[in-house]
Amino acid sequence: MAVEQIAVTAAEGTAPAWAYTPEGKGPWPGVILLMDGPGMRPAVHHMAQRLSGHGYVVLLPDLFYRSGPYDPVDPKVVFTDKTLREAHRERFMAKAGPKAVMADFPAFLAVLDARGDVAPGGYGVTGYCMGGRLALIAAGTYPEQIAAVASFHGGGLANDTPTSPHLLAGRIRAKIYVAGAIEDANFDDAQKARLIAAMEQAGADFTVETYPARHGWVPEDMPVHNPEQAERHWQTLIPFFDGVLK
Repeated sequence: MAVEQIAVTAAEGTAPAWAYTPEGKGPWPGVILLMDGPGMRPAVHHMAQRLSGHGYVVLLPDLFYRSGPYDPVDPKVVFTDKTLREAHRERFMAKAGPKAVMADFPAFLAVLDARGDVAPGGYGVTGYCMGGRLALIAAGTYPEQIAAVASFHGGGLANDTPTSPHLLAGRIRAKIYVAGAIEDANFDDAQKARLIAAMEQAGADFTVETYPARHGWVPEDMPVHNPEQAERHWQTLIPFFDGVLK
């Protein structure tokens, strides 16, 4: 396993990013991994590394570059304290909304386009929490480049905001996998039904499931991490990408 830190010229500055490549000889399919709300930290790097080990070049961009350099946060501290949580949201997450990240996305795609170890063709995108929402929006915004998209414990996937991903269902050409959490006020049964209806009306190739876990269950450092359901996520994500990208 090899990892390379690179500087991506994004829409509003230089975004740090990491490219993970498998052992052996490529080229390999390319995947973009969109981090969750706590930001860049060892747990997210571990996820990129594991995914790459299954035969993918994984690009892991820091979506919080607009906020300047920062030390990794501990979700067990930040997300269990209301004051710290709101301060984190204001400093970081508020600056990495759909409009901002979609402006950055051409630069992320260009990184994969330019790499000789990345196989030509459509890319995969997987995202978690806020990244899960952004992954679906990216698939609808850049349908020509994204062939497979996965969203895990994403919130606001079918709400009343103008940036709700379900509004882009008719533009998405990728195969879609969405896994919500059984305990998630931001993706409840009503939003799930609304998302499914939009996908069905669009004739999309999709699966929407609900895991018996709480919002944020995948990353190993989250206070709600569920090892069993996190492993289920891996046993689902890898075959999903393999079936489309390889």
